[in-house]
Amino acid sequence: LVGLELEPAKLWSLRKTIMGTGTLQLALTSFLIFVALLLLKYSWTAALAISLAIAMSSTAIVLQSLKEKGQLNSVAGRTSFAVLLFQDLSIIPILAILPLLATTRAEGSSHSFMDQYPAWAQALATFGAIVLVILAGRYVIVPLLRLVAKTRLRELFSASSLLIVFAIAYLMQSVGLSPALGTFLAGVVLANSEFKHELESDLEPFKGLLLGLFFIAVGASIDFRMIAEKPGLITTAVLGVVLVKAVVLLGIGKLFRLQKHENILFSFSLSQVGEFAFVLFAFMVTLQILPKGDGDFWMAVTALSMTVTPILLLIHEKLIGPMLNKGMKEVIKADEVDERNGVIIAGFSHFGSTVGRFLRANGVNATILDNDPDRVDLLRKMGFKVFYGDATRHELLESAGAEDARIFVSAIDDPVVNEMLVHTLKKHYPHMQLMIRSRNRYDAYELIDLGIEHVYREHIDTSIRMGVDILRSMGMRGYSAMRAGQNFLKYDEAALAKLARKRGDLNSYIASVREEIEHQEELLRNDLQQAPNTADHAWDSEEMRNRINANTNAKA
Repeated sequence: LVGLELEPAKLWSLRKTIMGTGTLQLALTSFLIFVALLLLKYSWTAALAISLAIAMSSTAIVLQSLKEKGQLNSVAGRTSFAVLLFQDLSIIPILAILPLLATTRAEGSSHSFMDQYPAWAQALATFGAIVLVILAGRYVIVPLLRLVAKTRLRELFSASSLLIVFAIAYLMQSVGLSPALGTFLAGVVLANSEFKHELESDLEPFKGLLLGLFFIAVGASIDFRMIAEKPGLITTAVLGVVLVKAVVLLGIGKLFRLQKHENILFSFSLSQVGEFAFVLFAFMVTLQILPKGDGDFWMAVTALSMTVTPILLLIHEKLIGPMLNKGMKEVIKADEVDERNGVIIAGFSHFGSTVGRFLRANGVNATILDNDPDRVDLLRKMGFKVFYGDATRHELLESAGAEDARIFVSAIDDPVVNEMLVHTLKKHYPHMQLMIRSRNRYDAYELIDLGIEHVYREHIDTSIRMGVDILRSMGMRGYSAMRAGQNFLKYDEAALAKLARKRGDLNSYIASVREEIEHQEELLRNDLQQAPNTADHAWDSEEMRNRINANTNAKA
């Protein structure tokens, strides 16, 4: 599934970030750990192998944590994703390099038929196996999936997906490589095929189960006896690794001009050692680059570093983040608003900027407020007059001329902020007409409960517009399709107010939803039956086009 994320187009769009942040992170972390291990009397081969493994971060933990906190699309989230992509790509050459670092082989440690060959031959076999998987993916797996897809049996496609995963994992393991590497490579190969999304959909149910089993295995693999015997040494190693990685990431974030709060989140997120390190340390023990005791020690350090990450992210969320945001608000004072308009818009991201541009294009000036200093700076460079400040504060609203404004538009996507805003506006400016954005139907219910009459769900208009375009493409006249769309919106808005009162009782709510859907469909069918072609001559009718063409030809 990680491999399927590595689409060539996505990699190319992030190439500067991936190569910049990824290369620096891997190189600097590996170098610092390598030097530290040399000072601790490790051999240079063991030090290099361990440092490369420790430089890895956990894709599973980082992406899941950022996704849960809604930070995946933030600057820190995108930068973390770029570094993780580079690390995932680096696994291939690292696994190929490790056999070259091996000096001896343990008797009886054979895990594949390749163990009997010298290191250079094993490295060559590694590259050969990787090339074989890539070629098989393109010329065997994709044609096979096309044949399976023609049967239109979803179960057969799911079974084929799992067969591909296990077959490649077995193939890679049989030549002494990691089965995880094999399935990762298969994902990369298939990422640009037409089956990418279907494979993701079929494998998704197994993801949570297998990820859970993986981390159970990680916990079970920790040698607690060793931790009990050497608690100080292992704790020092864990804190040292996390600290080194965090400092390197902080420096990289500063170099790439991340904001302070984004930079700390970025460094905390990637400061652990990743799950691929377990594969690498096991491989090192097999190759006798490390003795088993050292391998167990570094596996324990890896597992414990993973447990530190959620704690660091919680500290950032509860303590550091709020402190930095508070400090930023104190440093960046709210602007003095020097204009008075009949419309005030709070929030000027994609939703708000579209409303603002539409109004400006039609000669209506609006006072724009936004609480994101980075976005305010960017919008000003783009030519918008935007004022920085928290729209929920009465002082800023007063400064923005809310006393004289007629309409207040909230384009903020956070329902909690919108609720605070509504209370403030209703208390101090009851004369204003409030138009509030909601993310979905359930957010809209909350706003209706607060007495808001004009609620605008994010996707309803776009969905209806698409439906109108589909009707037109299917042959319906333009006017009829547009009228059907407007009627649907009217009926749905009316149903929204009724359903808001029923949502407390789930059974009653479900029954009411079904009744409203049937009622809406009946109303729309009646609309179509009653004079369906009324005034169609005004909307892309053949008759009107012929008249226009005839008049044009006559004038010519």
